[in-house]
Amino acid sequence: MSVVGPLEVVVGEGLRGVEVAYVGIDGRVESVPLAGVVVDFARVGPVRGFPSYRRQRSFPGLYYAACMNRHVGFESWLERDEAMSMDFDPQIAAFAAQPFKLSWSEGAVRARSHVPDFFARRADGTGIVVDCRPPGRIEPRDKELFEATARFGAELGWEFRLVGGHDPVWLANVRWLAGYRHPRYLIGPVAADLVAVFAEPTGLVEGAACVGDLVAVLPVLYHLLWMRVLRADLALRLEGSSVVVTT
Repeated sequence: MSVVGPLEVVVGEGLRGVEVAYVGIDGRVESVPLAGVVVDFARVGPVRGFPSYRRQRSFPGLYYAACMNRHVGFESWLERDEAMSMDFDPQIAAFAAQPFKLSWSEGAVRARSHVPDFFARRADGTGIVVDCRPPGRIEPRDKELFEATARFGAELGWEFRLVGGHDPVWLANVRWLAGYRHPRYLIGPVAADLVAVFAEPTGLVEGAACVGDLVAVLPVLYHLLWMRVLRADLALRLEGSSVVVTT
């Protein structure tokens, strides 16, 4: 094993014959053996587009990822929610949508390929391959592709995550906080006062009112909750009486 920056390069027998296609720094798609590849897939462009057309059943779009200060594409609301979830996760340093295409053969002539929905890089350098699919929409062929992707990723030390949904209360809370994820909501003096006020567990509105006008203070408070500088129990509905404390 050799290490190049945060990327671990592993050559395993399980990767023999597996190719990976991705967008290089020159904007062109490159295809190389997956074994030994040295690319930070959390920062590449999408290997394929996000189509949009009339009567489309999915909902493609762009999500602004505050952790990277750039937009990331998605092809469904589930993917959008997972992008938001990763953006909210303090352990995730960067992630990319449709980061690469894996191609391999099974048997003599059967060619297979798969484009995962996301690749994420944790702050400690470890990688995560993410696919998003509701449980009721996973066909046998999909299951085979997910299992193969997980197997290939394991050879490189990557975790594989199959996301079928998120807790609805937690998701609603995070979606609300995501509206205040942009750094423009960080006003230094107000943030410092909020951190001091919530040094002891205090009701959300009660503590914000101690700092100043709620209209001016609450956006900063929500930003600090997004940044995990302040903490509340997001498994419960976030409201004015929610207990908030400095982390």
